Amino acid sequence: MTTIPAETPAEQPSKSAIAQSFGEDPAHYDRARPRYPQELIDRIAAGHSGRTVLDVGCGTGIVARQLQAAGCAVTGVEPDPRMAAFATGSGLSVEIAKFEDWDPADRHFDTLTAGMTWHWVDPTAGARQAARVIRPGGRIALFWNAFQIPPDLTKAFAQAYATILPEAPMYQRGLRDSENRDTRNVYAPLLTSTADLLQKNGFDQVEQWRDEWQRTYTRAEWLDLFPTFGGHALMPPETVAALREAIGAAIDAAGGELVVEYATVTVTAVRQDGG
Repeated sequence: MTTIPAETPAEQPSKSAIAQSFGEDPAHYDRARPRYPQELIDRIAAGHSGRTVLDVGCGTGIVARQLQAAGCAVTGVEPDPRMAAFATGSGLSVEIAKFEDWDPADRHFDTLTAGMTWHWVDPTAGARQAARVIRPGGRIALFWNAFQIPPDLTKAFAQAYATILPEAPMYQRGLRDSENRDTRNVYAPLLTSTADLLQKNGFDQVEQWRDEWQRTYTRAEWLDLFPTFGGHALMPPETVAALREAIGAAIDAAGGELVVEYATVTVTAVRQDGG
């Protein structure tokens, strides 16, 4: 999901604390988080049944299961043992490690994927490790779901955060920013910098893909989703409960549901022969 804007250390939890918080309730995370467009999954799988895929930061296995269903043989790498245990329980093969430190044991893969996770990987070390484990001619595909909330609800949600969390303006400011820009483009700088690093580390044929889609959320579905956004698992339960009540009231006032516009944005490249 959309990342939290940078703030002072007093206002924002550390990056490592946010990263670790996603594993607090893996079943909730897996249930609530959106999947990825089938068109993207098919493009990555490219119709080759049995293609070997390394899924970096596989989490609960959302991407990996979609790729398995498309005929790929998927190995996951995940630093959080709680998330890895959930993914393993759903039938996936997962190795617990940070990707930068992971030992591939001389294995190579046709494809490397990362859905909503590459921003947690050291960019330079990650690009070098990817070049080591992808076969020449193989593909890397790094992608994110970015979204745009309807303007009336953007304002209402921002007001809820301003009232309940006045000491943490990063939340409401991020929402208010979306009134003046398309937040589906929030990852554009990251795509550009990542593409540059891939080109410097043995990849060519660099492209950016964009899959636009929308989803209608019921009140209950959105209230299930928003606590999985970065930083919410670190809040006191009563704060999340207050947010849930205020956000739920705003959705009720808007008719009981909201249409969210998504763009799944991907940076992809091909491993050079002999690179």
